[in-house]
Amino acid sequence: MVSQEKLQEMQIIEQSLNNVLMQKNVFQMELSETDSALTEIEKSSGEVFKVIGQLMIKTEKEKIKNDLSNKKKLIELRLKNLEKQEASLSDKLEDVRDDLMPDLK
Repeated sequence: MVSQEKLQEMQIIEQSLNNVLMQKNVFQMELSETDSALTEIEKSSGEVFKVIGQLMIKTEKEKIKNDLSNKKKLIELRLKNLEKQEASLSDKLEDVRDDLMPDLK
C-alpha cells in the first residue's frame, strides 16, 4: 500500500516547484522588459523620461541606465536563486517518486 506521507510530501514538493516556476517566469518577463528598456535608452539621442506612479519625470540618461542595469543584476541574481531552488525541488521530487514506485507496483 502506498504511503500517505510520501504522497503528501510529493504533492507539497510539486506545489513548491510550481510556485518557483511561476516566480521564475515573472522574473524572466521582467528581465526581458528591462533589457528592452536598456536597448531603447541606448538608441535614444533625445530626452529620457521615467514613469513614477502617474507622473512622467525627465531624468538623465546615465542615471536611468545605471538604475536599469542594477535592476537587471538583481533580477539575474534572483533568477539564479530560483533556478537552484528548481533543481533542488526537482531532485527531491524524483527521489520521492522513486521511493513510491515500488509501492505502486
